[in-house]
Amino acid sequence: MAAALAVYATAVAVAAASSLALGRNPLRCAPWLEMSGTAGLLSSLGLGICVGAGTVAMTPMVVRRTTWARALHLALRPAVHGVAGEMLVGLAIASALAEELLFRGLLVPWLGIFIPSVAFGALHQVPGPARWSWMAWATVMGLLFAVIFRATGNLAGPIVAHAAINAANLRYLRDNDPSPARRPLGGLLRRG
Repeated sequence: MAAALAVYATAVAVAAASSLALGRNPLRCAPWLEMSGTAGLLSSLGLGICVGAGTVAMTPMVVRRTTWARALHLALRPAVHGVAGEMLVGLAIASALAEELLFRGLLVPWLGIFIPSVAFGALHQVPGPARWSWMAWATVMGLLFAVIFRATGNLAGPIVAHAAINAANLRYLRDNDPSPARRPLGGLLRRG
């Protein structure tokens, strides 16, 4: 986990420095919607909170009801098994900052919303049966974050949403085993 935090800290520094070297603020862009700085910030935060809360609320249901999400959960769970809550929060914040500054703050103003979103999805590769579904899901989330950023001109909402989703889902991943409970003799012995 310490190595992951170091990688994310490096990515934050590189993305921010690259944006600044290009003469751009990595936290802002020209908004699609005409609004002032404060309105853009509040709109971005409001949309980010809605996307974050909706995604966090849907996660347990999606894991219970879909094969791809259950497979992804089982594939990723060993990586966070036994990790302290503070470390999960630190990892969630670091990864959200790094990925948002890189994919949205640096790349979206330069390449538009689609290419960075597909690149973000491609970064979320895991071996196994959930690979393509997870990539597609991450691409859609990246697109939502990019739309919030471009619509409001402010990266605060995507950062908050991304950090909240990561923190809640890493904790859910660590604390919940989606494997079906085994019943003795295939369920022939039932409690009355």
